[in-house]
Amino acid sequence: MFWVVLGVVLAVAEIFTTTLFLIMFAVGAFAAAGAAALGAPTAVQAVVFAVVSALTVAVARPAIRRHARSTSDGVEPIGLAAIEGSTALVLERVDTEQGLVKIDGELWSARSYDATQSFAPGRRVRVIKVQGATALVWDDDVSTSGELPEARG
Repeated sequence: MFWVVLGVVLAVAEIFTTTLFLIMFAVGAFAAAGAAALGAPTAVQAVVFAVVSALTVAVARPAIRRHARSTSDGVEPIGLAAIEGSTALVLERVDTEQGLVKIDGELWSARSYDATQSFAPGRRVRVIKVQGATALVWDDDVSTSGELPEARG
């Protein structure tokens, strides 16, 4: 019964820490509880706990962390996050009042992010922000040179 209680306590503690460390010892405790249920002496139960815990820490935890890291690093942005920062082609003059751009094959209403800029059809611009269904755009040459629109205030 001790091993089951220890396993449950460790599993609950893992919920609060989310380190994927305590759960490995909970697995070891449940394995030791299984050994106890089969009638193994206390020394064997302790060895089962130690071996299973060590194996899960050494084998399973790195694999889980590697998988979690690869999925978070390799995820392509979707929705508005994918549009912001992309390049757009001006189809109709863009200024602070109106405009039309093409972003990845889709038509978007657009306005200039900077009130002093306007863009003629055929010009490439960078999408800085999306507000509702309107893309706020910036001169692509400026944004690729390293100056960010946020730096201008």
